Amino acid sequence: MKKGSWVQNYPGFLERLYKFAEGVFLSLDPLWSAIGYDTSEKLLKPGEDLFKNLIFECNECGQCVLHYTGMTCPMNCPKQLRNGPCGGTRLNGHCEVHEDMKCVWVDAFERSQRMPLYGKEILDIEPVHNWRREDESAWINMLREKDGTYAESAPEKLEVADKRFWE
Repeated sequence: MKKGSWVQNYPGFLERLYKFAEGVFLSLDPLWSAIGYDTSEKLLKPGEDLFKNLIFECNECGQCVLHYTGMTCPMNCPKQLRNGPCGGTRLNGHCEVHEDMKCVWVDAFERSQRMPLYGKEILDIEPVHNWRREDESAWINMLREKDGTYAESAPEKLEVADKRFWE
């Protein structure tokens, strides 16, 4: 069993925790801004990394999309696909690269179904990963997008014709 996987199997709890942490973090933006985002990142990133690594096996991509992906890190896909499975998922739901590993996107979809707040966001198409943000704090990067330091990139909405799975 992977570290943190038992906690990931409670995505409803994790999304409420995420929503709370996001609210607290955003409310403290004047403090982070006054200290400076670079200094704030040095203070916050070790704790962010520890928590995300223990729970989500975080790869420190700097652009966290957990709430869009059923509280499952898509960067754990051997191909690091951020917008869905590669098409090579085996019939048993396992990865085509590592046959003993369940497809990250099967987990993401199943977990998203148990998320009342963000569950439908698995249909959002995420922007291409910006590799220059690798090893940066995703939380600080979110604030930098809000203040214009980084260009904001909103995900596209995927229109699904067959809504059977969402009703």
